[in-house]
Amino acid sequence: MNTPETRPPERLRALPSRLTNHAALTANRIVDQAFAQAHLRRYHYALLAALEEYGPASQADLGRRTGIDRSDVVATVNDLAGRDLVERAPDPEDRRRNVVTITAEGREQLDELDRLLARAQDEFLAPLPPADRRQLIDLLTRLAEHHGGHPV
Repeated sequence: MNTPETRPPERLRALPSRLTNHAALTANRIVDQAFAQAHLRRYHYALLAALEEYGPASQADLGRRTGIDRSDVVATVNDLAGRDLVERAPDPEDRRRNVVTITAEGREQLDELDRLLARAQDEFLAPLPPADRRQLIDLLTRLAEHHGGHPV
């Protein structure tokens, strides 16, 4: 809550970029806390979701599809493999690269992360009725697409 002592100037309160940034910081905190319940992070979720939706992929392809930096993909795949959530094997067509595949345990973990993420979304969007939530998603999607990005 803003009190007169902590309220920013009006010109700051009316800036869409500032409001979006504040909302994003809040959303990130809520999502990070949700994923922490499963001892995982958003990169884990992104890679598992990509593997579940698109099938086995190289680490480079996972990075391109999710927008995650190559070194972060390698570290995240290592962590996921260590938890038996993915398997990594040499690509039969190019032995220099690995193909990553989600495991049955990985699919179960992804389902749990989906449940945690849905609750986090509900917490973040609590003050908005369903129609406003849909409109917000539409507006944010349009902004992201216009500026050439895709959310990670």
